[in-house]
This record gives sequence, C-alpha cells and structure tokens, in this order.
Amino acid sequence: MMTVATIQPDMRWQFGSTLGDALRRCPLWAWAVLLTIVLAALSMMRPIDHDESQYVAAAVLSGEGLLPYRDYAYLQTPLQPLLFGPLARLLSEFAYPGLRLVNALLGALAIVFVYRAARAGGVPVRVAFAASALFAGTDILLFGTGLARNDALPLALFAGALWLIVAGGERRTPAAAVAIGLLLAAAAAAKASYALPAAAYGLWTLWDRSHRPFWVALGAAVPVALVLALADQAPEAFWFGAFVFPADAPEQYYAGGARAYKLTLGFRLLDLLKFSALGATLPALVVIVWRLRDARERVDTLLELLILASLLSAVLPEPTWRQYLLPVLPPLFLRLARIWRLSAPARRQRAVFALFAVAGLVPTLLAFGAAVTDGLPMTRALREGDAVEALLDAEAAHGPVATLAPHLLPATGRLPDRRFATGPFYFRSHGLLSHAEEGRFHLVSGARLAAGDLPRVVLLGGESQWAGGDSALEALVARVASARPVRVLSLSGTRLRVLLLGPPQAARARRSSKPS
Repeated sequence: MMTVATIQPDMRWQFGSTLGDALRRCPLWAWAVLLTIVLAALSMMRPIDHDESQYVAAAVLSGEGLLPYRDYAYLQTPLQPLLFGPLARLLSEFAYPGLRLVNALLGALAIVFVYRAARAGGVPVRVAFAASALFAGTDILLFGTGLARNDALPLALFAGALWLIVAGGERRTPAAAVAIGLLLAAAAAAKASYALPAAAYGLWTLWDRSHRPFWVALGAAVPVALVLALADQAPEAFWFGAFVFPADAPEQYYAGGARAYKLTLGFRLLDLLKFSALGATLPALVVIVWRLRDARERVDTLLELLILASLLSAVLPEPTWRQYLLPVLPPLFLRLARIWRLSAPARRQRAVFALFAVAGLVPTLLAFGAAVTDGLPMTRALREGDAVEALLDAEAAHGPVATLAPHLLPATGRLPDRRFATGPFYFRSHGLLSHAEEGRFHLVSGARLAAGDLPRVVLLGGESQWAGGDSALEALVARVASARPVRVLSLSGTRLRVLLLGPPQAARARRSSKPS
C-alpha cells in the first residue's frame, strides 16, 4: 500500500531563505490567484489552433440544448461539452476566449491540487512548492491549459482525486472515497486517456481495502451512468465518436501522407522524449526510475502504478502529441516531491532540473514574443468575428454556417452547421462511414461533400497554415461551392472569406421547368 515514509526530511534542502519566508507568509489562495492570472494571460497570447475547433463548437451547440452524438457529432467522451455548454451560452460572442480562460483556471487548480497533495503527504512547503512549480513550467501543461481543448478539465479532476487519495491516508471516509471515484470517472468521461489511470486505481482499491472500493465504485457510477445515458440516445454515433474515430482516423490521415514516419515506433518514442524534455518531466522520470533501484525508496507503489498507467495511455495513441502526457504529470511530480522530502537534490541535480525547466518555457516565451510583436491572437480573432457578423447582418444571413473553423463562429453571432461541428477532423477522413451513417451521425466528409450539402453561408480562411490547418481542405469546400451561384463577400484586413451561396442549380432548374 502507499505509505508515508517515517524517514526524517533531509535538512540539507536549501531553497533560499527569502523565498522560503515568502512562501510561509503568503497564503495559498494568493499564489493560486497569481498563478491563474499568469496562465490566463498566456492563454490569450497563444496562437489560434485548429485543434480547438470541435471543442468550442461542441460547447456552443450543447449550450443551445443539443446533445453530443444524438444531435451533433463529437469525437471524444462527452462530459466537457455538457459542463461547458451553459458557460458558452452565457459567454455568447466571447465563448472562444472565455473557454480558454476557463481552461487556464482549471490548469491553476491542477497545480494547486498537486501542491496540496504533496503537503498532505508530509512534504515541506518549500519542497512542495518546488515540485509544483516544475509541474507548472512544463510545456505539456502550458500548452494543454492554454487552448480551448479538452485537456485542462480532466487534468484538474485527476489532480483533485490524487489530492484526496493522499490526504485520506489510512482513515479515508466513505464521502472521500465517493468523491475520488466521482473525480476519476469524470476525468475519463471528459477524455478517454484518463480511463487507464482511473482503472489502475480501481484495481488498487481491490488490493488495498482501506481505499474503500465500494464507495469509490459508487462515486464512479455517476459519470458512468451519464455517459451510458448519452450513449443510449445514439449508440452507433457514440461508439464511432468515442472509440472508432480516435483509433482509426489519425492513422488513416498520417499513413497516407508525407508524415507517415510519425506513426513509426521509433519516431513516437522520439516525440515522447522531446515533449518530456520541454520541462522537468524527463529528469523527474529519470530520478524516479533511478530511485526504484533502492528498496528503501519503494514507499509509493500506488503513485508508481498511476505513473505507469498514465505513460501507457500516452504511448497507445498514434501519432504522439504532447497533451497525451498530461495524465502522467500529477502523480509524477507528486512522487518527485516525496522523494525530495526524504533526500534533497544535490546541486548538480538542481542545475539539471533548472535547465530543463527553462527549456519548457521556450515555446510559451516564443508565443509571448509573437503576441507582443503582432498583437494578441485572440483580440484579432474577435475583431475578425465582428467584421463577419456585421457583413452577414447587412446581408440578412442568419442561418447556420459551414466552416472547418467553427471555433471562430461565436464571435460572429452564428452557430455552426452541425455537419461541420468536428472542424477539419472528420472532414479529412476517407471511408470511415457510409453515406447513410454520415447522415445519421450528422457528419460530412470532403470526399462526399456535394454542393447541395452546403448552407447559404460558408466561412473560409480559418483552416489555414496560420492556425496549424490544411488550406487544401478549404480549397475543396470552395470548389464544391462553386457549383452553385456564389458571391464572395469582401472582408478587407482579415484572413477570412465569406461565401454566400444561391440555391443549388438543379433545384433552380426544376423550379423553372414547372408549368406556370
């Protein structure tokens, strides 16, 4: 079982008396507020990313009372749009930046939870602060909590559960066990990659009954019941969105292109190494693996199990991206804090961690520099959205909009056409569904897109290189749209184009052939 070692803390740990005194004097809530402000500011400076498309669209559509799978396609497990839907409706035209700010807040909560978990495990203030700061400075966390994706919510839920697990000790109450099960299952309901560490903990409760497996299962039953209820509304669409597409679509997309090398095991391991090296993740892993050689250090078997399960969840998807490593970080840096509680890092080890910590800040500093030079990306996105809204209002065009960048639509005051709610990700696939299944699942692929599938308004320009997208996909939409009467509306000073489409030619021909 996980126990707190009785070895006395190594008093050689030196963190600087000035900082130590500041940590003791400043309350935790003040540090949390400061951390939230910093992460929120950084989220506004991060470039627009097409990865955000389906998450913003899903929140907006859920805010309108629609359900994932039944009413629109969603390519993840469903908790986030259900929770964020009311917020997106409240934020209205500011939904996109607002969702980024919410994720920044959740990222700050995750860091605070890791700190509190370390303190609950007997780690001194300065050591807990150091480990939490290293966690906060990883590029993995800064990226995952700086975008309107589905990374920050499950991370905060997982970190909160970890705090309760450590704080419970040997006298865990039924209420705490219910909360742990609820948080872990909710994390998996927001992102499937958290299912492995959640299952690992569930198995551990069967081994160590002091964790109260019945009450943990009772708490987990609530998110599980919610997911099953949604799945029952549209079982085939749920199975495709939550499991089939995440497993098959990335491999299909990369295997057929110039970046097929990203699917090879060697390159995936290289990616894992690269992302781990942008911050203290890699040296923390090295320290923990090295300490496993010493039998006296094996006091955190549960944390090591959670780290292993999280690493496995990061390795399984193809290709590998930095956000897949997020589940690893809370147990990893908590374990590091507990190691340093017993044995302070030597000067050389501290220098290595400082070097990697600086490396983790480089991508964010580059984004900060670009924002200072070129202006805030989010401010520009809102300004362009206002221009589109004014143009569409002048044309009395108020219906849904077809676009591969639905995250840009809230600022225009328009809803996405539900068939385009997944942004470019299903659109670029080939043959994953039949034509009939696409209709039932509210989807359309580029290979099957017909002029008659498009609504009156089409927004182009958001799925481009400046947002990490593929402009060839938008060129396909424009070619299909050209089969109908098209007016291109001028948007000077923006990166966007608006197409106003007339009725399909075939429909016009049928009407003109009717006898008067």
